Amino acid sequence: MKIILIGYGKMGHTLERMAVARGHSVIMRIDPYAAEAYGEEGFSRPEWQEADIAIEFTTPSSALTNVLTVLNKHIPVVCGTTGWDIAPAQQLSQQTQTAFLWSSNFSLGVNLFFALNQYLTRLIQDKGYQPSIEETHHIHKLDRPSGTAKTLAQQIGNDIPITSYREGEVAGIHTVTWDSPEDTITITHSAKSRDGFALGAIIAAEWLADKQGPHTMNEVLNL
Repeated sequence: MKIILIGYGKMGHTLERMAVARGHSVIMRIDPYAAEAYGEEGFSRPEWQEADIAIEFTTPSSALTNVLTVLNKHIPVVCGTTGWDIAPAQQLSQQTQTAFLWSSNFSLGVNLFFALNQYLTRLIQDKGYQPSIEETHHIHKLDRPSGTAKTLAQQIGNDIPITSYREGEVAGIHTVTWDSPEDTITITHSAKSRDGFALGAIIAAEWLADKQGPHTMNEVLNL
């Protein structure tokens, strides 16, 4: 695939390394704050005529503009930016039949963790346990709580307390705790680096390249 990266900070560099390792080429890289700092220049360059897909990891304030711009070019988009309203992008993807996939977390392990969280929630409901969530990320992460924590809370389906920590360069730790007077059940996912997120995003891009409309990571992983 010929990939355009929208967002070229630490995650963008990791995405490029993982993409090249899987035999793909990155034909253009746009500034991490694309819509705000790179302006129209990045979105009007000739590389767009060659692109098979765009992968977007930027900021909550720029993601919507970036994704809508690419969808209007009828180029598939994989987006991992959290903390923004994805509904307009899903709607445009449906209208244009241009493939779009957003996930709060592309890590294969986290998506298995999501499936485990859903299963445990079904088993444990109405058995006297109270759920809570803790998440820890690096100090550069802009949204709080994380999109992953919000997804976990939505799966449980209640008003779940979420405690957020920002420390050093932590790649991401998420813990769901179910507490009762008699015992405590805890499930945790700890990311070791950004590589897992990048690998999942590249796998999603490979899967999405020949699709139409909006899709999810559950479809990619057959969960």
